[in-house]
Amino acid sequence: MALSLGFHIIFACIGMVMPFFMAVAHYKWLRTGNEVYRNLTKAWSKGVAIFFATGAVSGTVLSFELGLLWPVFMEHAGPIFGMPFSLEGTAFFIEAIALGFFLYGWNRFNAWFHWFTGVVVGISGLVSGILVVAANAWMNSPAGFDYVNGEYLNIDPIKAMFNDAWFSQALHMSIAAFVATGFAVAGIHALMMLKGKNVAFHAKAFRIAAAFGAVAAILQPISGDISAKDVARRQPAKLAAMEAHFHTEEKAPLIIGGIPDMQEKKVNYAIKIPGGLSFLAHGDFNAEVTGLDKIPEENQPPVAVTHYAFQIMVGLGVVMMIIALLYFLALWKKKQWLQKRWLLRLFVIATPMGFIAIEAGWTVTEVGRQPWIINGIMRTADAVTPMPGIVYSFYIFTAVYLSLSFIVAFLLYRQIRMVGKLYDHSSEPSKAI
Repeated sequence: MALSLGFHIIFACIGMVMPFFMAVAHYKWLRTGNEVYRNLTKAWSKGVAIFFATGAVSGTVLSFELGLLWPVFMEHAGPIFGMPFSLEGTAFFIEAIALGFFLYGWNRFNAWFHWFTGVVVGISGLVSGILVVAANAWMNSPAGFDYVNGEYLNIDPIKAMFNDAWFSQALHMSIAAFVATGFAVAGIHALMMLKGKNVAFHAKAFRIAAAFGAVAAILQPISGDISAKDVARRQPAKLAAMEAHFHTEEKAPLIIGGIPDMQEKKVNYAIKIPGGLSFLAHGDFNAEVTGLDKIPEENQPPVAVTHYAFQIMVGLGVVMMIIALLYFLALWKKKQWLQKRWLLRLFVIATPMGFIAIEAGWTVTEVGRQPWIINGIMRTADAVTPMPGIVYSFYIFTAVYLSLSFIVAFLLYRQIRMVGKLYDHSSEPSKAI
């Protein structure tokens, strides 16, 4: 399940965001008549189609795995949180239909209606992602039922879908998707500009992607703060694992980096900011923060994995936020920076950072909830299938995902090379930026 989710989440995020890049480029073509924007729209639309198909395949595998790997979980949880999944299916169908209209609607539809179908692709993809996150949020904050003597009674699917965690998780995940996709796309186009290939074309693509990614990177700490306060209230064990916070105390320090020592119950080589964790968790530098010492050992998450993943997520997020601030400073005050190759190199270096941060953040969400699959209600060990031979299906799914990865990489590489042959041949990156 971890392999499948780790693979699918990349394509899901790209599918949520890339249609908006495509729609902006299309809008600019309709408003300006500049053929470069039309070419860019067509190039990006082919990428959207590739990622949509791959995301559909990997998402379908996930739906089968829910029943195959977690039968006890689905038996009890299915009727409760099935609504967001069914609505997600509806959003997926709308996205598929709208994408078909957009891909085959050139010179067949009214120009603005054709543009609108591209917008629908983006909106439906974003809604689809939010609905899936709502289902996961329910696992972190179960609601919409009464748990009495091992039975799930008085089920309310609406309350389950709009649980206490859905907003903070959906907001954080949606912004993360824009950060990751924005920086990845901008980095690829920045690399092409540094090579002096089709600079006018890639510069326009870079500016659209960089704008989305940079704005999202600056907003992400706000959503992170909302998420941290929510986790502190609902899942103190997860927060304690994220920060490797072993001892309950007031004025709890914020830990940056460090290596958790599970035997000595301390963190070595860490930078500590006094009162920082208390403030981030409760908005008060003097507030008490629950440590792992208040959590029964059998209910504690794996501390090292959760802590390292959290540090990776936050660290990469900070790096991308700094790059975003530099980019906007260049646009606003330091125009001469736009003529420097180092700015493009920063985006190239940041190309994979967003998706690494997403994988790390998803690890925090899932590993930090352990040992529960439904927080405080059902343990993961009680939900997993007892069926033998599952390892062979794991090998099959791994082979499928590796094959899809190679195919997607090949198709994207070919698409980029085709763009290089078809479009503009300017060679001055500084002017184009």
